[in-house]
Amino acid sequence: MSRIIVAYGTALLATLLLGSFSTSAALADQIPLAGQRVLILGDSITQGGEYVSFLEYYLNKLYPNQHFDIVSIGLSSETVDGLSEKAHPFPRPCVHERLWAALDMVRPAIVFACYGINDGIYHPQSPERMAAFEAGIIKLIGIDAACGAKTVLLTPPPFDPVPVKANTRPADAPDFSYMNPYENYDTVVADYAAWELSLPPASAQVIDLHTALSTYLAAQRKIDPSFKFSGDGIHPNPAGNLLMAQTILAGLGAQLHAGPLDQDLAKITSDPLFVLVDKRRQTRSNGWLEYVGYTRDGFHKSMSIDQTEQQCADLQEPIDKLRVR
Repeated sequence: MSRIIVAYGTALLATLLLGSFSTSAALADQIPLAGQRVLILGDSITQGGEYVSFLEYYLNKLYPNQHFDIVSIGLSSETVDGLSEKAHPFPRPCVHERLWAALDMVRPAIVFACYGINDGIYHPQSPERMAAFEAGIIKLIGIDAACGAKTVLLTPPPFDPVPVKANTRPADAPDFSYMNPYENYDTVVADYAAWELSLPPASAQVIDLHTALSTYLAAQRKIDPSFKFSGDGIHPNPAGNLLMAQTILAGLGAQLHAGPLDQDLAKITSDPLFVLVDKRRQTRSNGWLEYVGYTRDGFHKSMSIDQTEQQCADLQEPIDKLRVR
């Protein structure tokens, strides 16, 4: 794997691992996502969708002459391994319950998948849970390939125990859950990230969100011990989501000139283009999630995507007017 270094202001140099997509052709109007249908899968971090909105915003700004077709349908509580902790209010959904339907209905050329934070079900590591995660990822890659799609794995963002220290439990506790996670649960998440990074580049590209966010978090904690990316230790805040999007873009070969994270966040979120891009992303995500269908606290399914696509087309017109050409 090749390595590139991206500067996030003067506070940090984050090293990002790249995989199978070449960056040699990362010219002004070229990026692997352009002109292709992209499906993004994941858990509540992806369903929240902030990093996807930031990603789409950057694509519109950096590549104004290209067309991007992204369908993001993350699902809260979802795993790739089918595991669920006892204290969860319902069995966690598994992406394999809806993967074939999603691929058949969306027909993507590229599939992004961001799993891992839920897959250890907030317990200490075990050989059984590690094997289940590995099997789930390998199965996902194989099904994507069978449907003619390339896979891009996003390693899971880190678990931060500091904001929820009072609720964490030691390794010898009788049980664990997202409400009472293992105190060193990030070692489990890090295991998943390291294993994904060990996969052969020919099987999937891997973009390392875990290292990028962990490195930035550690650097900021040296300056300000109270710094955090997440109030609950699991879901990154807007700044964390922006760093995720920047890391993904760097991993795809985009020539991104990122400044201090807080300044970039303020600038982007005040841009009318971002407001429209975010609204369109939310509209499309919600519509396609229901259209593909999913089981969570019951079965959810809509019968048409036409209204959603028309709403997105209506939003695309003012977006195109704001894109720098």
